[in-house]
Amino acid sequence: MKFATFRLGGLRRVGVLDPVSETVSPFDLTAAEAEVGVVALIGRDTLPPRLDPVPLRDVTLEAPVPRPARNVFCVGKNYHAHALEFAGSGFDSSAAHSDIPKAPIIFSKVPESVTGPGAAIVIDPAVSRAIDYEAELAVIIGKGGRGIARGDAMQHVWGYTIINDVTARDLQSRYSQWLIAKSQDSFCPMGPWAVSADEIDLKTIWVRCLVNGELRQNACVADLIFDIPTLIETLSAGVTLQPGDIIATGTPAGVGIGFSPARYLAGGDLVRVEIDGIGALENTVTVLA
Repeated sequence: MKFATFRLGGLRRVGVLDPVSETVSPFDLTAAEAEVGVVALIGRDTLPPRLDPVPLRDVTLEAPVPRPARNVFCVGKNYHAHALEFAGSGFDSSAAHSDIPKAPIIFSKVPESVTGPGAAIVIDPAVSRAIDYEAELAVIIGKGGRGIARGDAMQHVWGYTIINDVTARDLQSRYSQWLIAKSQDSFCPMGPWAVSADEIDLKTIWVRCLVNGELRQNACVADLIFDIPTLIETLSAGVTLQPGDIIATGTPAGVGIGFSPARYLAGGDLVRVEIDGIGALENTVTVLA
């Protein structure tokens, strides 16, 4: 099933999407329950009752998890071709150790960086002009735990969504840690909705990114260096995962710094991230005056 977080009549609601009729049926949730987005559905034995369907055109979609309870977990250099392009870009502080990582590279984005489909990616030229896109499949944890074994990891996955791991490349190069470069306001577009785990075949889905209609990234999720069970096992080794935690699994080759010269985002650019079985996340770039 596909689940959306959206605004209707000024209120945040959570509902189930019908792609055929292009409607969304809100669940009968309190305002407080709906405030956390699709996380309100996690851990329930049955879904809440549905209200009458509403045309998608009449709602404003938000990120499925509008404000995560804690930082979004992210993975660097997790596709072979991207690991090589990044290691050769001059922006990779980990390249001295190995072009291809021996273990997952984990960093995070602060919750306040999350924004929804259709929202602007905001460039502040006083901070950085080297803004890049990164199309990624994101995992939404349903069942928490610590010390989760790789063989049990998929039982902890509730669903999936799309993330654009927007990055200020110059800040990434300047600082040893990536949090500042990755966590600027609006640098974590997410959506357009979440899809339950049972609907996604990780062996066959592809991740794509188009900038102004030009295909830049295109790779199969099966090509991940460290697969989702490995990522969950790695993260939960000493860190207790919580329901609603989000893991962005890494980006394929074709990011802006992979070109010569680099092709950074500019005002007016339309960035579209597509993942089979989920949908498309679109955001336009705005530059602060």
